[in-house]
Amino acid sequence: MRKAAIFISFYLGFCILGFAFNSYAENADLELAIDTAAETIPLPNVFRPNVDLSGRGFNREMVWPQTIADRRVLESWQKEIGFGGIYRLQYNLWEISQLSKNKDLQNKLINNYEQIIKTVSDAGGIVIVNLFGTSVGTGRVLDIRSPPRDLRQYKAKIKEIIRNLSCKNKYNVWYEIWNSPDSDDFFIGKWQEYLNVYRFAGEAVKDLEREYKMQIPLGGPSVSWWFQNTEGNTIITPENSLIYELIRWAYHYRMPLDFISWHSYSSDPRTEKATTIYGKTASSLIRNWLTYFRQDNRIPLIVDEWNYDRSSNMLPERDGKSYITASFIPSHIRNMYEAGIDYQLYFCLEDFQGNKEGVVRNVGVFSFDSDYSEYKGSPKNIYNVFKMLSSLGKTKYPVKLEDEFAGAIATGTDDGYAIIIYNYIDPDSVDNYLARNICSLNSTGRKILLNFIRSGRMKKILSHEIPVSSLGVNKKLRALLSSVVEVNDKAKKYLETSRIIKLSLKNLKEEYLYARYTIDASSNAVLEFKPQEEKDAFIASGVFEENLELTPYSVHLVLLKKKNNNP
Repeated sequence: MRKAAIFISFYLGFCILGFAFNSYAENADLELAIDTAAETIPLPNVFRPNVDLSGRGFNREMVWPQTIADRRVLESWQKEIGFGGIYRLQYNLWEISQLSKNKDLQNKLINNYEQIIKTVSDAGGIVIVNLFGTSVGTGRVLDIRSPPRDLRQYKAKIKEIIRNLSCKNKYNVWYEIWNSPDSDDFFIGKWQEYLNVYRFAGEAVKDLEREYKMQIPLGGPSVSWWFQNTEGNTIITPENSLIYELIRWAYHYRMPLDFISWHSYSSDPRTEKATTIYGKTASSLIRNWLTYFRQDNRIPLIVDEWNYDRSSNMLPERDGKSYITASFIPSHIRNMYEAGIDYQLYFCLEDFQGNKEGVVRNVGVFSFDSDYSEYKGSPKNIYNVFKMLSSLGKTKYPVKLEDEFAGAIATGTDDGYAIIIYNYIDPDSVDNYLARNICSLNSTGRKILLNFIRSGRMKKILSHEIPVSSLGVNKKLRALLSSVVEVNDKAKKYLETSRIIKLSLKNLKEEYLYARYTIDASSNAVLEFKPQEEKDAFIASGVFEENLELTPYSVHLVLLKKKNNNP
């Protein structure tokens, strides 16, 4: 009798759990279905775990490049992720020239730069060497940001560097001329002076290409926004951008232009999808400019610096709440891919602080404590999302998941499948949505919209105090306002609510082991990267199904590995 009672209790409990699970599955508000028999493409380069190698801004070791992350951080990345992608470093001409009176120290510094470049190149990666600054005493003023006074002397210096790295040592290097030349913080010249610097660097490259019968990639201008110039500009007039002028300049002087680069700092993962007044995205418009000026319109477009940013040097979302930035990363990368971006480099490997310039920014994948005499650094949750990216396979599956906040990247690996699923809610979704779409309005519509914002009426529209239907505006503006109200409502809801996503893989022909890695608000950033769940994958009629809870600002990596490959 007792056994019967126990059995009945167990059976009832099992039924209740089964009912709860079925309800849980039926209530999934998102579905991600992947057909493993579908046609795939090689995983685009933009999905690789790429990063700018900058960090800290100071180092107690004089001959270590001062704007590059600590060597122990580089070693951690090399060991756990590898250097098979594309990486960037600033080759600081000012810093090197400061040791000109001590050739032994100067050579050690140059050798350390070269060793980093060699390490990446030997691993099959690409190094973007950003040739930044002028040598001491060679600028128009005594400042690292100054354009060179003697451009022929500058050309000779650049030529010497490129000859050594590319022609003699055969490192896989792309050269980028200057960093943020549109900003006084990095360049104190006019746009014509920047273009002249690029022109003489281009002449150095052309000389070496003729001499060594090889191609040496050269590009830029690495502006702070794709539409920027040295005098300030907006997306309303993209044809005034420094990128446009560089394309025109390269055509006029027959200069090499092998890639175009710019920065993208925002909390908006869709910023590269912003519409211009020409009804095109940045990448489409830039490729049109290339075609018009008879340049190769297939050259790589590179977002060479980007990060989660809300116009502040120190953000909790990049520190104690770095799971927020972690969820932003795959969202932004997927949207960059859909916007036509070829490569991206996250900025940067290590935080900045304790340097003589007083630059303090917690933008790094790693943090460090400058108060300790010995190195004390630690990875953030951000590091683990790059490990997730490094786990992606070589082929990419098509994904149909139309949602404002959740998304996925699905790939095939050598022994199964790797899928990243994220849930990122932009805290500035209203402002960013309007910024992306304001150019779709005519000048009158833009003025009305700006008046709504300045007068405070926009807040009442968003709170439904003023119905959009009651506004005497044209059809296009009414549609934009209706959309932004909807986005705002959803953002508020999903900031507080978890979502259930049903993942299904179809046409499976083997048995698999399932593993799930998760980054969310409960995660601690640790070097050890372990799955939160492991089990046999239950395959029924060639289909695997799993329901995942997407908490706000979470990322999951799901791995399916063939059983016969796992002893």
